[in-house]
Parts: sequence; C-alpha cells; structure tokens
Amino acid sequence: MRLSRYFLPVLKETPAEAQIVSHRLMLRAGMIKQASAGNYSWLPLGYRVLKKVERIVHEEQVRAGHIPLLMPTLQSADLWRESGRYDAYGPEMLRIRDRHDRDMLYGPTNEEMITDIFRSYVNSYRDLPLTLYHIQWKFRDEVRPRFGVMRGREFLMKDGYNFDLSKEAALHAYNRHLVSYLRTYERMGLQAIPMRADSGPIGGDDTHEFLVLAETGESEVFYDSEITDLKFGDREIDYGSVEQCQAVLEEFTSRYARTDETHDPALFDQIPEARRRVARGIEVGQIFYFGTKYSEPMGATVQTAEGGKVPVHMGSHGIGVSRLVGALIEANHDENGIIWPEGVTPFPCGIVNLRQGDGETDAACERLYAALTKAGLEPLYDDRDERAGAKFATMDLIGLPWRLTVGPRGLKNGVVELTSRRSGASEELAPEDAVARLQEIYAPHRALSASVPLPV
Repeated sequence: MRLSRYFLPVLKETPAEAQIVSHRLMLRAGMIKQASAGNYSWLPLGYRVLKKVERIVHEEQVRAGHIPLLMPTLQSADLWRESGRYDAYGPEMLRIRDRHDRDMLYGPTNEEMITDIFRSYVNSYRDLPLTLYHIQWKFRDEVRPRFGVMRGREFLMKDGYNFDLSKEAALHAYNRHLVSYLRTYERMGLQAIPMRADSGPIGGDDTHEFLVLAETGESEVFYDSEITDLKFGDREIDYGSVEQCQAVLEEFTSRYARTDETHDPALFDQIPEARRRVARGIEVGQIFYFGTKYSEPMGATVQTAEGGKVPVHMGSHGIGVSRLVGALIEANHDENGIIWPEGVTPFPCGIVNLRQGDGETDAACERLYAALTKAGLEPLYDDRDERAGAKFATMDLIGLPWRLTVGPRGLKNGVVELTSRRSGASEELAPEDAVARLQEIYAPHRALSASVPLPV
C-alpha cells in the first residue's frame, strides 16, 4: 500500500454540501463519493474502514452464538401483506414491480423474510432457541437524505432475529444482544449508551437504542451522568447464563437514559440536579422484543413438548454498520482531520519518507514497510515526491493512529520517529523497536479477532 500507487482522492477544499464533520471529512479524505442523493460509492479508504467495522460486528455476533446467513435485498410484497406492514410502512419503502407484474420492494428491514425462512424449516421446540443474522444493504427512501452516511437512503446494516419458545427465553436473547452490542461498540473505541426508545414501525414493547453522544446527533437525549462512567471492559460473559446477561442489562439500564420520544420529565427530575444531562446523540443500533407480532399472522409455530402448537416469540436487533463509520468520525476528530481508534483504522500506521529519492532513506522505509507487513500490520507508505508538510497534512486528514517518520537526520542516529495522531506525542526509536512497539499496541485488537473465527 504505497500512496504513489494507491487511489486516495483527497480534497483540499471542503465541499459546500457537507453540513457535519463526518460528511466533510469523509469527502475530503477520499472515503466516499456521492452517486445520487443519499447514495454513496465507498472508495478504497472508506471501504477498508467499513470492512473493519463489519468484521467486528460479525465477530461479536458469532461470539454470542448467533448464526450468519444472507438474505436478498429485493423482497416479495406478499410476505409484507401477510404481516400487515406493506401498506402501513409508509413512503420510505421503495416499491417495485418486476417484468411479470409482481409487487416487490427493496428491503428496509427483514422481519417478514426471516420469519418465512424460519417457518419453512423449523417446527419443533427442540430446535430453539435460534438467532439468525445477516449484514446486508438496506434502502429507505428518506424524504431529505442528509449528513452523508449518517442519514443516507442506501446503508449497510446488521439485522439479527431471535426465535424462542417463551417470552422469558426471548428476553434472555434481548439481554444477550445488549451485552454483545456493548462489546462491539467498545471494541471500536466508542461509548454507545443504551437508552429506552420508541419502537417505531418495527413494533414491540421492549426496545433500547444505542446512542453515541455528539453535538451533531439527530436525537435529543436525557441521561444521568453516572452512566458515562460505565465500561464493559474485558470481562468474560457466559452468553448462555440468564443471570449474567440480566446483571449486565440492569447495570447499564438502571440509570435514567432516554431519547426525546420516551423522555419522562417527572422521572428525570428525581435525579440529583448535578447529574442531569441533556445532549444530542447519534443512533448506531437498536434492539427489540416484539413477541408474536410476526409469528402469529405468518404462521411461524413450533410443536411443544406436550404436542400442541404455539407461535414463537421473536425480537430483532440492528446495528447501522455504514452509519457507524460516520459516528466514529463525529466522536474522533480534530481541526486537522480524522483520528481513528486502533480497532477500526484503515491502516495501523503510516510511513512518511521525508526525502524520497535518497538511497538510505528509501531503503530504511522499505525495510520498515516489509517488517510491518510481515508482522501483520499493513502500513500505508507515503512514497510520493511531495514536500514533508503535504505528507503530514495527508496523514493528519486520513487519521491513521500512528505515523512513522523517516529522514536522513534521524537515520544518522539510528532512529525513526513514532507519533501518536491522538496525542501528538512523538518518540525516537530504533526501527526494530518501533515495529515492536506497534505490535504491542495492536496485540489486544488482534487477539480479540483471533479468538473468534469469521463466519465466512
């Protein structure tokens, strides 16, 4: 990955249409290009981040015992008529008629399709519990798509669906998802607060949204400041344990935290005034329990141990994968550009050659490039014939967490400079020590990925 050969169309000027930080920086850093209103092409740098986010989501779903599959983007309207949602969903649904005059739709969500899959193959309580999920592109025809990938029309989403014999078992699946989401967001370097929310067109009685606090958030949120002190950390959870998952749910939802749709001023006023907070938040995920809302009208039943038939209890659980890229930038940037957390960075570090064409400097950069690549830390090497200031500006804009600067002066002393993008602090190290330091920094992230095999 050498910048002289890479496709990184950075912009010096901020596009006029970009209203929020993440949209501005994604366009300037060459991560996305608008194809039409609310639709974006993901350029190489943006695509790498998107795949890093997707990988973490996959790994944490598999860790929780959930099973991946892949459903199509186009769905039959007949399934949605069975559930009663086809006419009720609203103009956000893109309705299509194919060449055989059949009513189709570009899926905004997949409750009906997953229920049809379930009812086609599962008919006994012995096959429960079961949670299936996929990561797939969705389409919602927003009346005013804006803010780049934060509110686009086409977006990548993880949606999972649990099938259980009873409400109690389904609520355990709900709690299990809450735990897995807390792990997911923290691995990305985000604090996403679970807040009591409105179920909207999905339906159901129990639902929490996960929101990242940011000035540009679309939702007004009300919360007890104590909740921002909570961290899931590296604790081990047995996802099969009802008690452990329930304890985490109670820990992270017992304090007041609600969106404006469910805000209760009387309850909020019971919190000590010094701890009351009103802010903005970006929704990055939501979990629902909706019981038999879909299984009953669509005939998704199983035979019980006593021989009777009952509709299964269900829930759905979503994470906005592409939206998370924007949320990460909103939460991690400065006046110079993006600051990627190590867990989602497109490249672990950048190498800046201060004197391109100098034999000794070029050779040292090549050795570093090879050593980092061998260590599994693929660097982005700025080998362009550009002045140092331009190279530093590019690295700051695209936000790689670490930068290795290599120049003749340092090499005379046997050192290169390792700089943290977040703190700006630099240290001079021998090249081999710099590689070892980066291996140490990224070891926890690599260990988490290695502990769970990818589903595909």
